Amino acid sequence: METLILGWYVLSETGSVLLLTLFASLQHLGTLISPMFGVVGDRIGQRALLSGMRMFYALLALMVMLLAFSDTLSPTYVLIVAGLMGLVRPSDIGMRSALVGETMPREQLMSAMSIQRTTQDSARIIGALSGAGLVAALGIGPAYAVVASFYTLAVILTLKSGTKRPRHASSTPSAAARPTPWSDLKSGLSYVRTTPHLLGIMILALMLNLTAFPLMTGLLPYVAREVYASDRIMLGYMVACAASGSLIGSILISRYGTRMRPSRMAISFAAMWFLMLLLFSQSPQPSTGLLALFMAGCAQCLALVPMTTVLLRNSDERYRGRVMGIRMLAIYGNIPGLLLAGPLITHFGYPLTAAMYCLFGLGSMLVVTLYWRKHLWHTQARVNLRA
Repeated sequence: METLILGWYVLSETGSVLLLTLFASLQHLGTLISPMFGVVGDRIGQRALLSGMRMFYALLALMVMLLAFSDTLSPTYVLIVAGLMGLVRPSDIGMRSALVGETMPREQLMSAMSIQRTTQDSARIIGALSGAGLVAALGIGPAYAVVASFYTLAVILTLKSGTKRPRHASSTPSAAARPTPWSDLKSGLSYVRTTPHLLGIMILALMLNLTAFPLMTGLLPYVAREVYASDRIMLGYMVACAASGSLIGSILISRYGTRMRPSRMAISFAAMWFLMLLLFSQSPQPSTGLLALFMAGCAQCLALVPMTTVLLRNSDERYRGRVMGIRMLAIYGNIPGLLLAGPLITHFGYPLTAAMYCLFGLGSMLVVTLYWRKHLWHTQARVNLRA
């Protein structure tokens, strides 16, 4: 709801695709500090960390709500809030996944991650449709009151999840002998760098964030307004279609995921994701575009859930939070991807820019797969063992 409401607000108030891409980029501002969130999660537990993060979201939502009700909200304030939110939000997905890994047995991780994804996609569908409707019917102030209330509820529910302390806490050194956060971070980075299957998956995630995610998220308001000549209701339909496809993908994984080879599955459906985004970008009519978005959402889920499962299942539990924090560094690819898209669209147009992104993404993914084929593609590789 929040991303849709504020993204449309920035575009409608300024009419600038550059400011829209800046708004989307600011939401990933804290990507570089995501590994430190992983360090904190490994030290204090993912539940405590996630609860604190969601309290911060609720405070920022209350600020936007008050600004909207007092008629002082402006694109400048929205960009400031997006920047503050962007310091924390990039780490949310990784820490949430680490909490699932901390809670569930190894053999149930794929199904658990798909169930978590199901709840996420259901919320995106409802949020996209209700967010657009609330703003159209009541205005941004009341709509943001709903956003703030959901964040508050999220804090309460998070406090009831997982465990107070990580499972490995009892085996950690005493406070006097305990390593510093910086040494924890360095050991986590070294662990990923020297583990080929983890490093290969990280590079794949980076390329997806650089090329696929900008087309799937940050640029959708531009497509709704400039390509389809429509309004925020169409934007809501577009987001809901992508989320509906992802929901179907989540259900398929929960049912059949244990029969699949995770790394191969991630690579194959990432390629399908690019092909569906290419079809979407070349579709001038909403009817074909929405169908392509639905298929792209399904392929996205079928690629990302196995990718996350590979990281959680094949990393030492002592490093799990740090591994997922480092995984969030890949989100940094969104920033150059979005910022480059603005001037490229202005110069070449949206269809050609999107096609270049998809083709570059497919090519780079092929290179990564070939380079790490022994660790990512071979059927006997540890990342391809069925649960």
